[in-house]
Amino acid sequence: MSFPSFGPSTTAEEVAAVFCDVIRGKNVLVTGTSLNSLGFETARAIAQYANLVVITGYNAERLRLSEAAIKSEFPSANVRRLNLDLSSLAAVRRASKEVNGYPEPVHVLIHNAAATIGHFKRTVDGLESQIATDLIGPFLFTKLIAAKIRAAKSATYTPRVVALTSIFHEYAQGIDLADMEHPDPAKYEPFKAYNQAKSADILFMIELSRRSCGAIRGYSVSPGVALTNIQLKPESLDIFIASEIITPDLKPNRIKLSWKTIPESAATTLVAAFDPRLDDKPGAYLDDCNVADIAGPNILDADLPGRLWSTIENIIGESF
Repeated sequence: MSFPSFGPSTTAEEVAAVFCDVIRGKNVLVTGTSLNSLGFETARAIAQYANLVVITGYNAERLRLSEAAIKSEFPSANVRRLNLDLSSLAAVRRASKEVNGYPEPVHVLIHNAAATIGHFKRTVDGLESQIATDLIGPFLFTKLIAAKIRAAKSATYTPRVVALTSIFHEYAQGIDLADMEHPDPAKYEPFKAYNQAKSADILFMIELSRRSCGAIRGYSVSPGVALTNIQLKPESLDIFIASEIITPDLKPNRIKLSWKTIPESAATTLVAAFDPRLDDKPGAYLDDCNVADIAGPNILDADLPGRLWSTIENIIGESF
């Protein structure tokens, strides 16, 4: 069967329509699904076709609003809420226990949630907030529900895990594994931490695919730049304005960056989650709805994915 080509202006809804037959019958879990987010748009586009969409977040009221918005558009959609705070290892363990109690397997896990690019902040576990929320929490969550994911495998289908990264991973000057374990506020720079976390997400998907030996396929996705609620959080506004990413009147700075709409930004996630043409490309990195080269030599060390994996295992205190 042939499918159309996609590009930077493709929307999530367009991708979902093309792969509607692939999505049907699938159970999909999407993290970070507050209104005005890429995760919400991802869940919304999937919900009209999927058997089940699990939406997650750490704020129960925002989760309720997201569910209501999806159900108002697609009344027959099967939407389930899951409270999940990826910045807390204990909260991740609680949420994973709930998922493991579901009667259904998980065909697709989409790691969309991320911490805002803010000032240095420690989590309850003493980790730096961005690396904890963007990488370590998702790693532990994936590990703890891996049996649910593997249960979706059949003779004709292999489950997928998708992690959102960023085109800005190319600016990461390596990944400081020692600082990941023992964060030093004096070394912290907001965008440096972001770039490292997003680089690590790419390596996580590469190593997950390798270690799964065909049981799970991992993909990393650069969604592009879109104005969402994460840039408009009070604790990060000064950073985004000072970096000229958004203007003082809270508008996208279109002189400095090329911006996408939220539906356009969510499209690549759906390609990674459902496009059968990726079946023979586990571990691939996608940008603008297509497989792309990882930019920047700093994360291409062949040993780095394995060392990153071991470092995270040390942090969470258990092996995957």
